[in-house]
Amino acid sequence: MKISLKNLSKDFGSGPVLKDVSLDIEDQELFFLLGPSGCGKTTLLRLLAGFYPPDHGEIYFDEDEVSGLGANERNTGMVFQNYALWPHLNVLQNVGYGLDVRKTDKYERDRRVLETLALVQMEDYGYRFPNELSGGQQQRVALARALVIKPKLLLFDEPLSNLDARLRIELREEIRALHQRTKITTVYVTHDHSEALSLADRIAVLNDGRIEQVASPRTIYRQPSSRFVADFVGETNWWPGTIIGTGNKGTAVKTSIGELGTTKAGDYSVGADVWVGFRPESARLDWGQANSVRTSLVAIEYLGGREEYRCTSMDGTLIKVSIPDPAIALPIGSQLVLGIPPESLIVLPRSGI
Repeated sequence: MKISLKNLSKDFGSGPVLKDVSLDIEDQELFFLLGPSGCGKTTLLRLLAGFYPPDHGEIYFDEDEVSGLGANERNTGMVFQNYALWPHLNVLQNVGYGLDVRKTDKYERDRRVLETLALVQMEDYGYRFPNELSGGQQQRVALARALVIKPKLLLFDEPLSNLDARLRIELREEIRALHQRTKITTVYVTHDHSEALSLADRIAVLNDGRIEQVASPRTIYRQPSSRFVADFVGETNWWPGTIIGTGNKGTAVKTSIGELGTTKAGDYSVGADVWVGFRPESARLDWGQANSVRTSLVAIEYLGGREEYRCTSMDGTLIKVSIPDPAIALPIGSQLVLGIPPESLIVLPRSGI
């Protein structure tokens, strides 16, 4: 089912939470709403679910306008952050609750409950109660309860935020595999950029009630449309710069650490003020080509699979560099020549953050 949002706005009385949001979500897509707390992503999810009506704008499920329909009329499944399981019902009863409300035939109800529990690997836990389950098991039950009604739209509201890091990664993989099997159009809210980048078909980054960028995870990370997007989805080393050359082969920028060039052709004119930056993992050591930056190593953080360097450039700028699988430890004070591959350089207008 395709979802279309047209000029949605929502205000709870203390100022607008969503501001004229328009968005298309494709049929069978695993779509993420990503942003900091208070940006409007959960409000947008609840508008899709039918928990809130929009103040302005329209919501379409395929060709049907559903803005005026309640949650019980939209056939959506919701997986909540806090699981929201009935404590006095066992797993079978919790999962079957939505079917009971729909007065589903008992044979069909039982078949679908068992089938869905098998889908989330919880078929052996039917007679346990929520307080007898781990957090990950409770989340699987909540997912089964949402799936058993065969929703046209599946909604996730930060479902993994209460779990430990290892379990989050495990369940991320299961959610992705489950989506590939069911092909249900899915909208997933999170503030965790690694969760969004690893799972999403596409991502909408929200900021202060508006959409900053909609794109694939790779595009969001490598070609952010603003400094807000770049900084929210990962770390970046930035310098102010001025455009000194443009053309089909790329863009040249003058900065306090020298001239930097990118192979990406931007819509800039000579003399324009820009931000120029690169991700810590993009830097190369002992680089003998263009985009070289002379630095001094001032701190090291060893993280097992990678090492984080803190370096200072000749102009005193602190630069963060991530080195994968470090073989040896460099001494503090080492003089390093960092290189930034032209295709990894990010150039953005210097018109605010």
